[in-house]
Amino acid sequence: MSYRKVNYEDVDQVSSAMHFLSDPLETEQVGVTVARCDPGWNSQPHDHADNEHEEVYVLIEGEATVIIDDEPVEMETGDALWIPPESTRQIRNGDHESAFVLVSAPGIADEEREDGDWLLSGFAG
Repeated sequence: MSYRKVNYEDVDQVSSAMHFLSDPLETEQVGVTVARCDPGWNSQPHDHADNEHEEVYVLIEGEATVIIDDEPVEMETGDALWIPPESTRQIRNGDHESAFVLVSAPGIADEEREDGDWLLSGFAG
């Protein structure tokens, strides 16, 4: 089989909001989490300096605040936020449920392609 499929609702919830999908999807280089945040829910402040993973938080439902290095970043549905590995981050949910897709991966090495061009999208050609 050349693909793996999982429904996040079939994955055990951790810390009352997070559904970690990397293990059931058997990913090798990317972390994927769905966070369904109840009203008033806050994640633990953390960073990814040890594993050098950058993250992108995409808010797919609701409104929430993400605290990056003590700076509040207000988010609304459709917003995407890039966070470098060394920055401390915390989700603080407001009065209504919200939902995020969180993606993490190690940094891409600064190596040029053989033809000297950078591949700028997921589609070559």
